[in-house]
Amino acid sequence: MAAVSVFPSPAELGAALARSVADAAAEAVASGGRFTLGLSGGSLVALLARELPAALRAAPGAEPSRWLLAFCDERLVPPEHPDSTGGAYRSQLLSQLPRPSPHVLWVTPGLGPEETARDYEGQLRRAFPGEATPRFDLLLLGVGPDGHTCSLFPGHALLQEQNSLISFLEDSPKPPPQRVTMTLPLLNAAKALLVVATGASKAPVIKRILEPPEEQREESESLPAARLRPRSGRLWWLLDQEAAKELRIPLEKCP
Repeated sequence: MAAVSVFPSPAELGAALARSVADAAAEAVASGGRFTLGLSGGSLVALLARELPAALRAAPGAEPSRWLLAFCDERLVPPEHPDSTGGAYRSQLLSQLPRPSPHVLWVTPGLGPEETARDYEGQLRRAFPGEATPRFDLLLLGVGPDGHTCSLFPGHALLQEQNSLISFLEDSPKPPPQRVTMTLPLLNAAKALLVVATGASKAPVIKRILEPPEEQREESESLPAARLRPRSGRLWWLLDQEAAKELRIPLEKCP
């Protein structure tokens, strides 16, 4: 069962998100020596860039130098392109973090989609030696008005992928068309998934995912974001009031 927290505004949500990341990092570093974090793009970049540096100053045990960062999906554009998730994090967030900097698994530019996916999966496997399926401490995800998460879109064949950790697509319904993405087996292996949604445009799909009408349950469960079901981890949703305005379910605070 997912935990759901609702905040009056995106700013307050962003502050809570940053605290959750800092607390998770401090716990992971204390218990295992490193913190493994997967990052999604879109509005998450600005939220983290605005709030995470201050949250880390208040949580000295978080130690960004002990972090391993990866990207939950990436658009196959040059790193300096405005659509590049890695480029956005490099310019907006990573430059603000204390040194030594986190270790980042960058998507290799200039390769074809299939080769890029193989290369990034290889990087992940080397970063998690001995694990058949890497278990990230925390993956930060978004959700689109159509229910997509990462670059997993409704009705796409990638939703059936069971063997690859990272796959590719050349026909994304949302531009740019060429992307690589974590697959559901990798996402659902995480110790914790944290899904962030803001804005009224997300309210209908949030309702369908978290509180589906009985007659639409099967259809709703086919949405990519509804298929986030950690095998042995935790699932949290952080919403602002606009994104949550159609919900009636009891709401829990995020740990």
